[in-house]
Amino acid sequence: MATNSERHVPPSRARRHFLGLTFAIGARVAAASAAAMIIPSLPAQAKGKWWGKPGGGNGNSKGGGGGNNCFLRGTSIMTPTGETPIEELGIGDLVETVRGETLAIKWIGRRLYKTSGSSWPENVMPIRVSRQALDQRTPHKDLYLSPDHALFIDGVLIRVKELVNGISIVPALPAGQENIEYFQIVLDTHEVILADGAPAETFLFRANNHENFTNFAEYDRLYPADGRRPAMTPFAPVVGYEGGRQHLKALLLLGASPFVHWRDPVRDVYERIAVRAGQLVT
Repeated sequence: MATNSERHVPPSRARRHFLGLTFAIGARVAAASAAAMIIPSLPAQAKGKWWGKPGGGNGNSKGGGGGNNCFLRGTSIMTPTGETPIEELGIGDLVETVRGETLAIKWIGRRLYKTSGSSWPENVMPIRVSRQALDQRTPHKDLYLSPDHALFIDGVLIRVKELVNGISIVPALPAGQENIEYFQIVLDTHEVILADGAPAETFLFRANNHENFTNFAEYDRLYPADGRRPAMTPFAPVVGYEGGRQHLKALLLLGASPFVHWRDPVRDVYERIAVRAGQLVT
């Protein structure tokens, strides 16, 4: 039986801002006499570029976001010996990346939210990516992520909250679960790993954003020199409508040309997943 949160899912940020951004993009492109552009899919090893607003999306602002782009307890992470629940992984354990590399875990951040009312804040409530929501194999079981956690799709990183469609991707908790316990993997670099078969980001270390985790003091004790380390380079472009003006500016600055066709990667992915959602329920 569907829960109340599944029956009455508020529109995602993508849909709330879609029409406004469409008109804004049209006006900017017309004014610049540039018809549009293509954002090519990036290879796994491509350098990333931050498109979102400062402090948004990846736990970059202190105290903001639902658990620092995290995996919910019970998420299975691909390792060289097979899948392992994230809560069973520890420092030094190896994980597989989509680059084809095996990397050692530097640290695992944790954060626990306990029931304090009849509903959870929007930025804390996990988002469920239903089994096979992305394609015929992905994810291979229901995947639960914090709203700001990004999936790697079509060469870009898209926060899962941008893909909520009320059918295959919805805010929800696993049946019978009351508290929310989030985990995130820190590697030496920002990477994409397989979580329940879906490509999802590891922690994007920026300034002191690790202090959003309950156990941040452990990290500071283990790596005291990291307070002076440069921010990580994103694995791939992080796109989304949060801070829509910055998103639009980034799109227009990526080399708009009157000879190519513009596309919005978030809209394209959202619409493709929404079409698939309709197919899954018919």
